[in-house]
Amino acid sequence: MELPEGCIANIIARTTPKDACRLCAVSKLFKSAADSDYVWGRFLPSDVVSLVSHSQSHSSLITLSTSNKSLYLALSDSPIVIDQGKMSFQLDKKSGKKCYMLAARALTIVWGDTPRYWQWIPLEESRFSEVARLEHVWWLEIRGVLSTLVLTPNTHYAAYLVFSMEEDRIGFQDCPVELSIGMLGGEASTKNVILDPESDGVRQLPNLRGNPWLEIEFGVFFVSSTEDEQVQMSVVETEAGVLKSGLIIEGIEFRPKEDN
Repeated sequence: MELPEGCIANIIARTTPKDACRLCAVSKLFKSAADSDYVWGRFLPSDVVSLVSHSQSHSSLITLSTSNKSLYLALSDSPIVIDQGKMSFQLDKKSGKKCYMLAARALTIVWGDTPRYWQWIPLEESRFSEVARLEHVWWLEIRGVLSTLVLTPNTHYAAYLVFSMEEDRIGFQDCPVELSIGMLGGEASTKNVILDPESDGVRQLPNLRGNPWLEIEFGVFFVSSTEDEQVQMSVVETEAGVLKSGLIIEGIEFRPKEDN
């Protein structure tokens, strides 16, 4: 005896978007249940309407979507910029968990408003209207803060610095910078990394994210189901006395950490 479609849909809704797509191949009944608005409505964040309404470019996305599944796919295929251009939001396609990026404008950059040290420029490849371009500094210090309430509860997240390097950059090939991450009031984890991808040093190097962007991981933290915490990140190099230039900062991204 076959289970009713509603019962199948209720079971599928307790799995993941990736599982739902796989179950479409089982039978026509499973496909109908797995593609239902009920199932994909369960995969969407409860505050999705509020999130999309805060995007100037995607505010009509909900009304234009023909189904909850199409809305889910739209939100997982490309990020939407929210919070007056200071943040972007996206869904992780496999899990449906929230991903965010703090734009460079949302970060605290020492001397960031002094044009001789930093320039704010448009870049076609960026999701944001402007990025921070380092003219030259001896003292590099960038800090960011994010409330864990915007993230998906009961999830391990990793934070990544998203940046690029100009061809005529100087000061990063052999000069490590310190990345730090931790909860406000708690112990932070730190590590020294090389941001220049062409360095032949033995320290951790960035990964290619997609031309022209690189990314390097700060570390991993856990978002509980009930606590409102502030996760803090920093990028610092203040002791080497090395002139640095040619660094472009897009932001800091937070993504669910995949299980090994």
